Amino acid sequence: MGRHMPLPDRPRFSQLSAPRQALVRLCQSTNYGYIPDLSIKDKEPVLDPSPVLLVDIKLDSDERPRDEFNSADFVLCAEIIRLLTLLDQIENGKISRLEVRAGIPRRLVYEHRIGALGGSSSG
Repeated sequence: MGRHMPLPDRPRFSQLSAPRQALVRLCQSTNYGYIPDLSIKDKEPVLDPSPVLLVDIKLDSDERPRDEFNSADFVLCAEIIRLLTLLDQIENGKISRLEVRAGIPRRLVYEHRIGALGGSSSG
C-alpha cells in the first residue's frame, strides 16, 4: 500500500539548480534516445549551446511522455538521483553518452582520467 508513497527525505525537482532541472526536462522530452557529449562544469551540466539529441523511435507503438513532464514539482527517481551524484563526482569533464529510456536516464559512459600509477586521479 505505501510502496509508491514518496519518502520525505527524497530530493524533489524544485530543489535542483536550473541547469540540473533543464537536464531532467531534456531527458523527459527525449523519452527514448541518447544525449551525446554532455559537458560537465563545476558539477553542473552545460546545456548552452543545446546538445544534439539522438532520438530512438519505435515505429510499431506510440510512446507517451512521462507523467512528471507536465508537473512543476515531483520526487526524483533513483536513477536521476544517481545521475546527479555522478555529476558531483565528475565535477569537470564530459559524459560521452547518456542513454534515456522512458524519459529517465538509464546508462551513461563518461570520461575518467587514470593517475600515473594506474589509480584514479583525485583532482
